[in-house]
Amino acid sequence: DHIIQRSEFLTAYTPYQPEIAQGTLQYLFEFQSQVAALLGMEVANASMYDGSTACAEAALMARRVTKRSRVVLSGALHPHYAAVTRTNSELVNDEVVMAPIDVEGTEDLAALIDDKTSCVIVQNPDVFGNIRDLSPIAEAAHAKGALLVAVVTEAISLGAIKSPGEMGADIVVGEGQSIGNGLNFGGPYVGLFATRQKYMRQMPGRLCGETVDAEGKRGFVLTLSTREQHIRRDKATSNICTNSGLCALAFTVHMTLLGEKGLRQMAMLSHEAACKTVDALGKVPGVKVLNKSYFNEFTVKLPADASEVVEVLAAKGVLAGVPGARLWPHDPETHNLLIVAATECVSDADIAALASALKEVL
Repeated sequence: DHIIQRSEFLTAYTPYQPEIAQGTLQYLFEFQSQVAALLGMEVANASMYDGSTACAEAALMARRVTKRSRVVLSGALHPHYAAVTRTNSELVNDEVVMAPIDVEGTEDLAALIDDKTSCVIVQNPDVFGNIRDLSPIAEAAHAKGALLVAVVTEAISLGAIKSPGEMGADIVVGEGQSIGNGLNFGGPYVGLFATRQKYMRQMPGRLCGETVDAEGKRGFVLTLSTREQHIRRDKATSNICTNSGLCALAFTVHMTLLGEKGLRQMAMLSHEAACKTVDALGKVPGVKVLNKSYFNEFTVKLPADASEVVEVLAAKGVLAGVPGARLWPHDPETHNLLIVAATECVSDADIAALASALKEVL
């Protein structure tokens, strides 16, 4: 927080004049390098507004790359990401196909991919917490000439599980809020966007590159700017304007402090807390854990409406999780589902309090 509140960063605007904006350009270059390494890709942009807008932009990018107009969404993609993607894709008359809600991660997405499909969008870990092997989906998509877009809503998970790039993803998008940034109710977040180098010219957003000046000194500039709205307006790859660069700086500072070892340690602490929570809740009568695999989020089925249970527990000072009805209000089959998250900040006492309170309520 101290670093991002320095006036050089806090009040800096888009670095159109590189000779007076080397600090801003350098941290954005470092951000891109970190994101590309984290997601297992070759090139990343200087961030998007948030994960959902990055996801929507990925669908539009796949449209440009493949010249196709059909988008397939996994049934375990977060509904907010699906809604933003649908809104943007339908504005350009793309067909959006949503697979049925997939609580256990067993959907057959390959059956939905045809020769008109531009991309298939899959979240990992998915909205229910399941960890997926994206390799078979990537193979199925590529066999039909489509792209695989992988969505990562919890960046910390990449300290413990294989990166989407290693599993064959063509575009990887996600949310970086949990690294260096606090929670915001509708405020700015850190949209991550990375891809293969061969698709670089179709990427949305800004790209910072490293170069040398007339004296041979290392420097940083905005590069491939003809892709952007401040150069080409209606012909730009995207109309994202000044984004939340300060959030990207916070991400960069935190990642630098953590390092590879620290990120892995944070990921394992979160997973360990989730394992303890699964064990504790699994012993509560009437509670069924639905996940066979998970990182730090998992889904349980309750013998009562999860929304009502969450309200009662909140009155007791316990934040239990997200009820299914909040995400899928029109699907009664999800209303007994509760999505629970555990992070490195959750203590054994917190876990015991949740299990005890849940046992009382049920």
